[in-house]
Amino acid sequence: MKRLVYALLSLVVAGLVGGFIAFAVSTTHVDEPTGQRADAIVVVTGGEDRISAALGLLRQGSGRRLLISGVNPRTSTAAIRDQTGERRQLFECCVDIGREASDTIGNAEETRDWAAAHGYRSLIVVTSSYHMPRTLAEFARAMPSLDFVAHPVVSRHLRDRPWWQNAGSLRLLASEYVKYIAAITRLSWARALTVFNTSRNPSTLARGEASSVIQSSR
Repeated sequence: MKRLVYALLSLVVAGLVGGFIAFAVSTTHVDEPTGQRADAIVVVTGGEDRISAALGLLRQGSGRRLLISGVNPRTSTAAIRDQTGERRQLFECCVDIGREASDTIGNAEETRDWAAAHGYRSLIVVTSSYHMPRTLAEFARAMPSLDFVAHPVVSRHLRDRPWWQNAGSLRLLASEYVKYIAAITRLSWARALTVFNTSRNPSTLARGEASSVIQSSR
């Protein structure tokens, strides 16, 4: 019995380690996507270059409008504009500032309300590459009927030095991997409940369909 327990524990540990390595490699070796289009764009604050990348997509016409989600309530729109060097006209016509979210789950809820208010069915999601898997999981759970196009931004410190040679990057990726597992667990549970409820009441099928998450090509 003990051998069986040790074997199972070894498999679990090996799976977690292997999963982490795959997660770290996939989120640090990302080519910048091109030619993306959706109804609108949302950028999750918290990392360098995210907002600039999202504004670039907006200028290119990749989406009709941009939500900057998770902005500190004390940060003004003018401060964001000055920091990015973007034109006032673009902010006035096509940029919305969300100040309610304080974490990724909050970003998903804030984005859900914004997308529903505008009637958007597809969104380009901009965030750091290491944060993208968890963001897509939380967004898919909050907005199961929407389609998402991932636009990952590789952070400068992950570009400058291999993650396995940098203790800070290693801690960041390990922490994000644990949070990603939790997010995937929540998403899987929500989808399982949807399937269970649909099987009991077929009339809920249309409301319970899961969205297709469109990952950017690497």
